[in-house]
Amino acid sequence: MGELALELRMTLRLFFGGEKCFGPGPAALLEATDRLGSLRAAAAEADMAYSKAWTSLRACEQALGFPLLEREAGGRRGGGSRLTKEGRDLLAGYRELERRMDQEGIRLLRELLPQLAIEG
Repeated sequence: MGELALELRMTLRLFFGGEKCFGPGPAALLEATDRLGSLRAAAAEADMAYSKAWTSLRACEQALGFPLLEREAGGRRGGGSRLTKEGRDLLAGYRELERRMDQEGIRLLRELLPQLAIEG
């Protein structure tokens, strides 16, 4: 099978009641928070205001009906955030859905638009 001359890019966004409740931005924030142990650090890495990151994830939590992060207030121990089981499961499922959609999209592109394939 030839390589594709055209690159396919799909963006997965989840909607609930007509409102976006999860997508690439919140997924990236959760991954960074998991890696850095802090939503504030994740927001800084994304060059995003902490208040915007917090508001975005809070809106996701409200739409989805479960918490994505466990938050520990600062102070002497420094505070931090970590993903809840539900947050971790949502993120893993979202990334797997993205992966499968990409594979299926490439398959469909080859099937439906074979003229875009390069022989070789």
